[in-house]
Amino acid sequence: MKRLLQLLRGFPGHPSHPPFTDATVGAFTVGTALTVLGWFGVSEADMVRGGFLALVAGLVFAAGTILTGFLDYVRIRGATPLKRTATIHWISTVSATLIFLLAAILLRRGYDVDEVSLGAMLVAVLGWVALLFGGWVGGSIVFVYGMRVIMEPSTPTGEALKPKLR
Repeated sequence: MKRLLQLLRGFPGHPSHPPFTDATVGAFTVGTALTVLGWFGVSEADMVRGGFLALVAGLVFAAGTILTGFLDYVRIRGATPLKRTATIHWISTVSATLIFLLAAILLRRGYDVDEVSLGAMLVAVLGWVALLFGGWVGGSIVFVYGMRVIMEPSTPTGEALKPKLR
């Protein structure tokens, strides 16, 4: 079990959470963009389908993102500024995921009738705003607090690319 958790968390200097966030943010961004374009009438039938499928992909990626983020979160000592910041990040990104779930449900209703409703578009944009905020807060966890970062700038490239097993 310990090895599985280590694999899910990643290794020192190579955490698993960031690649998952990239895939999740990308899918949710594409889904939101397609939804907005469809609402404005740009190939609406194609956009409602593409937007829905991108949001569903984002929700699938979000499962891994949330899991790997949670594994990092539980290792942060309580009652610290880092823990408070991570809690804000956790709440905002999980909320964004739930908002995107609602957007996907609303888009699914328009899938068969080739229509992006105003509600679906607004909910997708709201999810994207929540996601941007959560990502901005998450960036501070890395770039301000240095979580999961190893500062060894003189490490040769070949060594830096290899996970360190500790």
